[in-house]
Amino acid sequence: MGKKSAKEARQYRRARIRKVVEGTPERLRLSVYRGNRNIYSQIIDDTKGITLVAASSMSPEIRDKVKGFTIETAKQVGELLALKAKEKGIEKVVFDRGGYKYHGKVKALSDAARAGGLKF
Repeated sequence: MGKKSAKEARQYRRARIRKVVEGTPERLRLSVYRGNRNIYSQIIDDTKGITLVAASSMSPEIRDKVKGFTIETAKQVGELLALKAKEKGIEKVVFDRGGYKYHGKVKALSDAARAGGLKF
């Protein structure tokens, strides 16, 4: 069988998390994907299989303000996501860290989303 690559290990952790974390209409799922240069987040209704709100470091509101992929960038993405969610009337979410450690940029995004008014 052999040793897993880092990508395979993350996919395994992600699948394990997704067994438990599911978005319902009352409590939607906030999903995070962290690439090497950008961070993406979206709020998903798993029962319908649709994305209701999305924000990323590529969003026009953020792209011009920040340089590089830093914790500050992740904070701004979290704030933007919370703002867009409030506009759509979304308050409660369940956090799906996507197999990443709850640390650094992922933690900064979730903390900023909480500060913006989302309840985890």
